[in-house]
Amino acid sequence: MEVPSRLPPSPVKLHKSASSPSPRLGAIRRKKPFDENLQAGENNKNNVFDEEEKTEDSVLTNSPTDSSELVNTGPPRISIRLPSQDSSSEESYISEETLTEEAKNKNEEEEAAAQERKAQRQRMAIEELVQSEKSYLRMLKICTVNIRNSLQNLQPPPPNLDSLFLYIDEVMDVSSRLLAMLDQQQLKPENSDSLESLCVSFLSLSSDIEAAYKEYLWNYNQISSVENSYKQKEALWNEIVKIVKSSAPEVNATSLSFFLVMPVQRIARYPLLLQTIQKHTESSHPAYALLEQTAHTSVAINCRINEYKRFREVAEKYKKTENLTIIDKINRLNTHSIAKKTARFSQHIKHETGMAPKLVDEEFDALAGFFNILEYAILVLLENVETYLFHLQTFLECKTEEFDFDMDGEKAPICYKEINTALRQWILPMFEKRMRALIHKPLCELRDLLVGPKNLIKKRLHKLLDYEVLEGKSKLSYEEQAVADAYKTINTLLVNELPRFNGLALQMIWRMLGTFSCLHRDLAADMEQLFQSFAQQLPHSSFHPKEFQEWVESAVLEGARKLETLCRSVEETLNGPVVQPLSPSSQRRLKQLTDKHGSDKIFQVTNTVVGTRDLDLSLSRGELVAMISESDTRGDKRRWLVDSGGRRGYVPSAKLIRYRQAVEDPPPSPFPPMPGDVKPRRHSCNPDPNAIHLTSQPLFQVVAAYDFTARGSHEVSVNVGEPVRVLESHDKRGNPEWSLVEARGQRGYVPSNYLTRIPLVTGSLAPPFY
Repeated sequence: MEVPSRLPPSPVKLHKSASSPSPRLGAIRRKKPFDENLQAGENNKNNVFDEEEKTEDSVLTNSPTDSSELVNTGPPRISIRLPSQDSSSEESYISEETLTEEAKNKNEEEEAAAQERKAQRQRMAIEELVQSEKSYLRMLKICTVNIRNSLQNLQPPPPNLDSLFLYIDEVMDVSSRLLAMLDQQQLKPENSDSLESLCVSFLSLSSDIEAAYKEYLWNYNQISSVENSYKQKEALWNEIVKIVKSSAPEVNATSLSFFLVMPVQRIARYPLLLQTIQKHTESSHPAYALLEQTAHTSVAINCRINEYKRFREVAEKYKKTENLTIIDKINRLNTHSIAKKTARFSQHIKHETGMAPKLVDEEFDALAGFFNILEYAILVLLENVETYLFHLQTFLECKTEEFDFDMDGEKAPICYKEINTALRQWILPMFEKRMRALIHKPLCELRDLLVGPKNLIKKRLHKLLDYEVLEGKSKLSYEEQAVADAYKTINTLLVNELPRFNGLALQMIWRMLGTFSCLHRDLAADMEQLFQSFAQQLPHSSFHPKEFQEWVESAVLEGARKLETLCRSVEETLNGPVVQPLSPSSQRRLKQLTDKHGSDKIFQVTNTVVGTRDLDLSLSRGELVAMISESDTRGDKRRWLVDSGGRRGYVPSAKLIRYRQAVEDPPPSPFPPMPGDVKPRRHSCNPDPNAIHLTSQPLFQVVAAYDFTARGSHEVSVNVGEPVRVLESHDKRGNPEWSLVEARGQRGYVPSNYLTRIPLVTGSLAPPFY
């Protein structure tokens, strides 16, 4: 078949470099070409393809050739496709498949090498976490064992040493537990389950890690302040540095902060180490999801610790109680504080008048209300316990068993003395000691703990007023945003912590009440055991329980009656009226009020009066006033309108008594002078001392010159002209202005100037004066 003539392909010579490998054709058999130019063209095609696929194995170079070899200038020839051309195409196709397979194998080898390197880095990261944890724990042990013991042996030991190592034992405990779990799981680089064991161990201790480190990190500022206080004392600091260097010479440490800052750095390093392990772990790994969860948990732990530290700092800032004087408060005033307080007061007025709605948080209001109830209950319980202990102490101080009852021969007083001695020396003192240790002291500490939350609730109210002022603004400045953040922080802190505080406080109250009951149960058991040893010696030990109860009731009632009689007798004896002389100013006021209102309107103040309302008077005890009206303008008879001599106002009627004023010329004393009290009288002339006068001694009787109404049980009422019998011419304190008399069979005190004496009528049945 004839085809259009075309130029044969130009022969091109390819020179391969020395490093280029020869083409591998396997078992393909070469056939003898019938046309050299055609064969050269096919070979050139194969060489170019090989050059494109394997550039790193061969380099294409054009060697210098003759022009006759590059261009065929002969006449055109007819090109006919022969069977040799099909064989060449098949050979080229096989070469392409071989090269593709080689490239694929090489890629697989490179990927395997990359995976091996990644696995090696993963194992190294795991090994770094484990080894660094061991080194970290070893340093902490050096700090807490060697250094702390050496510091405690100093004479004198450094102050606040315990606060320097506070919470570090908890950090060491959780670190040692983590290492123990890793060792138990046989965490080794060649172990395929190492990654899963590491994640499970860390996740199981995540809550303990957070609890230990958050307290240590919050206290780290205190640790730094204590260390800085040591640096202020040069001799002490030199001793500390010497101890640190000798305890850990391999690390070249020069201060305590080298060790004490390690927990702060370690908790922040956990996310970095876990993220490094995650970076070098294939996503197809069975433990990849668990590793990702562990890395997220470590980051969350750090975030929560930072948030906890910030909350504690806010709480410490605002819960402090400052006892400032007026001068200190004035010195703190400035433009900013005045503007802030003015804005708060304005917002409060708007709330009270209904001009602005108040931001209501029902959850917080419920918590704050329950807190107030707990506070009241704790204070009342503490007051009752203190009163109980006071009466118990008073009872112990009254040692009645030491008195002599003149009953040496009776068994009951002897048993009473022995029982009382045992109660006061052993049983009751031990009971009081346990009461103070188990109830009174915890109640006092709980009362002191109420101060912090109470101040925070008060500060939250102030910040709420500031927040409400800023709430309507669309854009806040930096200072305004800080104010809003402060309110949100305090509110969140109280909402989160108040339930826990309220629950613990309520639990402590219930436990203290239970302890109170147990103490009294033990006291009753001890007293019962004591009484049983003396029961057989008592006279009524053989009574039936019912008969014994009836006897006890009757004996107690009889004793109560006798005690009441004795108390009344003592009261009559000791509570004699005492009249204090009026001062000149009081006498002038009495005369002024008497002239103006009359003697029947004069009253005396029994107790100090402090005015609490408008138009109320403040008066001292013993002042004289004149009653104007027995009720106020509303008809309340408990408040009287009185005149104090200068001002008029209202006074409680319960604190006024009628004033008994003496007459201007009191009658002479009705009592004859005692022989030793007779004084010589001056006369215009001296009588003859030798003259003897024989006169008879007249008889007199004492009568009441004026009406007197008793104001208490120690006084007795008499009518004018009523005869009385004078028992004593003075009261128990020797005051002659009062006399103890007997009238109509009753005894009591009467003013001495209310009595007079008259001659005794013959045959009169009136009692004479003794």
